[in-house]
Amino acid sequence: MAPLKSLEQDYPILDSNFQSFCASHDIFSVEDLLLHDLYVLAAFAEQESSSERLKQGITQVLSIIDGQHQPWLNGMELLEDAQRNKHVLFTGCEGIDLLLHGGLRVGQLMELVGPSSSGKTQVCLLAASNVAKKHIGSVVYLDTGNSFSPQRVTHFICQHSDPAIDQAKHRTLQKVMNNISYKSVFDIFTMFDVLHQLEFNLRSQMQGGDCKVQLLIVDSVSSMVTPILGGSGSQGHALMISAGYLLKKLAHEHNIAVLVTNHTVGGDGGISKPALGESWKSIPHVRLLLSRDHGGSICNVSILKHPSMVESFASLFTMCAIDLPLSLSVQPFYHTVFTPYGISFFIHPF
Repeated sequence: MAPLKSLEQDYPILDSNFQSFCASHDIFSVEDLLLHDLYVLAAFAEQESSSERLKQGITQVLSIIDGQHQPWLNGMELLEDAQRNKHVLFTGCEGIDLLLHGGLRVGQLMELVGPSSSGKTQVCLLAASNVAKKHIGSVVYLDTGNSFSPQRVTHFICQHSDPAIDQAKHRTLQKVMNNISYKSVFDIFTMFDVLHQLEFNLRSQMQGGDCKVQLLIVDSVSSMVTPILGGSGSQGHALMISAGYLLKKLAHEHNIAVLVTNHTVGGDGGISKPALGESWKSIPHVRLLLSRDHGGSICNVSILKHPSMVESFASLFTMCAIDLPLSLSVQPFYHTVFTPYGISFFIHPF
């Protein structure tokens, strides 16, 4: 849950004095406060010179928590919400968009899994470019490995060099770049701070009618989480799961699409499998596996997990070097094959 210091901007009563009082009782977050006996905490507050203000602060935190409780919904309300709010965002990669029947669905967390150089960051950059250009909203891009490339975003937006449309392209490029908010994040604690701040910003946008965030990208979640998973303790796994549920909460409550990347590790029999283990497996709504032959341009993407589609459906798309390495294109040709999991279709580039 949110650190108390992140609440001060929206709730001035939770000022430095309130935070210092809480810190003296080992309370640094909303979760810490809930773990304490509130009657005992209020008794301690009575002993302070600013007791009334401190008790008001405790009441304010409890009010914030009550306001976050979601009401019960029936099936019809869920269907109406899905039809009204859970639309799709095109990634710009036709192979993936065709495979997913439109692209990234808002309200869901999608994970791209693949080895190094399989195209994960490439898809993230293309999706960010496409959403920022074609949708009314903005993109938040959290980069854990300094892999974000504004040059590639520029290339995706300005693929031709006709002087007659350079000015129009410049305006489009400026719009896209302004709609992408970038942040380097190198540890999970910084990511928690960023996500909690984003959560409060999203609430403010709902009230103020500002330009809405449509897509949140974390590239990559595994490089940030893996260092805390070592050892016999469970704290690393708890932090990982907390991060996953916070991402899903942002997706569901604020109707945004969340896209994260994950690498692969060796499994039984030398077969690669997604990193982060079984604990993380339940976090993504959708999990896609990307693969590419070493040095080749044809990429395969297959469904490992999807709430409404058969697993093992697959698609192919090409990665071609045009001015800058690895731009995405696809010219689909369909045929149907039978797999051990049922009927699957493939999209072959010419």
